[in-house]
Amino acid sequence: MIDVLVAGGGYVGLSLAVAVKAAAPHLSVAVVDAAPDGAWQRDERASAIVAAARNLLEVLGVWQTIAPEAEPIRRMVITDSRTADPVRPVFLTFDDGAGAGGDGDPFAHMVPNRAMTGSLLEKAKALGVAVRFATTADSFEAGAHATAVRLSDGATVEARLLVACDGVRSRLRDAAGIKTVRFDYGQSGIVTTVEHERPHDGTAEEHFLPAGPFATLPLKGNRSSLVWTERSDDADRLVASDDLVFEEELERRFGHKLGALKVVGGRRAFPLGLTLARAFVAPRFALAGDAAHGIHPISGQGLNLGFKDVAALAETIVEADRLGLDIGSLAVLERYERWRRFDTFRMGVTTDVLNRLFSNDATPLRTLRDVGLGLVDRLPGLKSYFIRQAKGTAGRDHPRLLVGQAI
Repeated sequence: MIDVLVAGGGYVGLSLAVAVKAAAPHLSVAVVDAAPDGAWQRDERASAIVAAARNLLEVLGVWQTIAPEAEPIRRMVITDSRTADPVRPVFLTFDDGAGAGGDGDPFAHMVPNRAMTGSLLEKAKALGVAVRFATTADSFEAGAHATAVRLSDGATVEARLLVACDGVRSRLRDAAGIKTVRFDYGQSGIVTTVEHERPHDGTAEEHFLPAGPFATLPLKGNRSSLVWTERSDDADRLVASDDLVFEEELERRFGHKLGALKVVGGRRAFPLGLTLARAFVAPRFALAGDAAHGIHPISGQGLNLGFKDVAALAETIVEADRLGLDIGSLAVLERYERWRRFDTFRMGVTTDVLNRLFSNDATPLRTLRDVGLGLVDRLPGLKSYFIRQAKGTAGRDHPRLLVGQAI
């Protein structure tokens, strides 16, 4: 029998396996993932890792290998304009320096997905986590002492706890009978990488345009990662267009401040929506990451919500085990749900409101939001709060891993 079986070998699944195994080496932990071995090496994307999530990765002993490829985000600039506007007024800036409550610690780092997955996978194997690729957990049946998990290769595995980290369209969540709140925004996020002539100086920018936010995020060298929101039909058209059309449309939004642009990565469009699970746990079963919540990327917090899940669930499992409790019992798992459910709901509502407020061209709303951004920029206390939000350090009762402490 396996103590913890994790379905999904992405960042959330692997980091959960590492966190549990590192804190409780006697527990047997396994990970199954649908992708073939090595598929992660073809991922050209990069992700923003906020300060709290970096603390987690440092404690797990993987940040040291990720850091050489990570680029710090030291400044954030927010503008609000139309695509054709010749000038984009800056309404709000955040700096990681001493002003407005900054402490000199970067808000976040941009990390290539390959570096993060590779480091987590290496650590998991070093700790003795069993990792099986090209294998999915298709169904399960929870019993009094274990859950019987049916795998895609026909085998059945018994586990004291099954954790679904299998994405926003989680099959295991559906198999558990957990309902969701879902809303399709009719938008897609285009993700690609560009090279530019001049350095970005560690500055991330978010331009609020009528179709949705256009974010530029700094990478190593004179490169930036883009998350470009468009209405879904337009996004599909842009991704399918030739390089000349795509780069012309890109330049209209990116501007010329960093010189000539060149697309150096593949381009893909991902549909955007809001998905919130109505419950995070069931007997011998828990959701984490996108399986529990899928939110709009407008705040850049989606992946970091998943790392918060990891920190809370790992601490719940390990502390229950130390007390001699059943790690798969509903009474134990409900602590994890209470810890994470409100924060997830709050972030989902926040991103939903922000997207509706900023992804339009209505003059009254444009005036309202621009006044609001300007007020935040001029109120140090409020600005300091948003800096802490950006770093993932706002609020209280953080799991230990998020504040740099071992479980």
